[in-house]
Amino acid sequence: MKMIAVANQKGGVGKTTVTMQLGAALSRRHRVLVVDVDRQQSTVWWAENMRDRLPFDFAGSQNPQMLSRLHELRIEYDFVLVDTPGSLEDTAVLETVLDAADFAVIPMTPEPLAVEPTLRTIGRLIDPRHLRHAVLLNRIDARNPAQLHRWQELLDTTLGIPRFDTYLRQYKAHADAPILGQLVTTFRDNQRTAGTIGDVTRVGYEMTAQFAPATAARMFR
Repeated sequence: MKMIAVANQKGGVGKTTVTMQLGAALSRRHRVLVVDVDRQQSTVWWAENMRDRLPFDFAGSQNPQMLSRLHELRIEYDFVLVDTPGSLEDTAVLETVLDAADFAVIPMTPEPLAVEPTLRTIGRLIDPRHLRHAVLLNRIDARNPAQLHRWQELLDTTLGIPRFDTYLRQYKAHADAPILGQLVTTFRDNQRTAGTIGDVTRVGYEMTAQFAPATAARMFR
């Protein structure tokens, strides 16, 4: 079992979207549990709004202390994804999750105000724990190719932070999914949803490959 914390102390970068959609993508081939320890309970609202049965097991409103016990109990999941708080007030909760995690996915939107909180999350909470991690660029404007290159260059060269090769583009299907009670596994595969499905599917493959020894060394930049 691998526990993945979806974390960033900057609110509004898409942690809940990444947690739910990545969980759905991984569930196509793996046994997945999604856990919510954020008091905003966004994943709980989304889960309760689902039109179809969730493709993964779900545990909302959980005490983060419970996460450390999952390894001890040998729970039969391949991946456990944890949606974490995005505020400084809940730092203790995030620290508890990171103590139990095997990997941290750090969603980051291409906006200057996201840089400092992302660096703080990594420098103060993730690096001291020697926890493997990577930034996942989110809400990339597909109409602006220079934007992606600029932010990849910032992460690679200026900041020296590992990142996913894959990124999530800004699509209306992502924004509408919680309201409509949908996930990539329940989308109708058409021109409107193809980009969303493809992006999330590629993140799922890259996340899985991170735990394959033969490919892990070259997965992240």
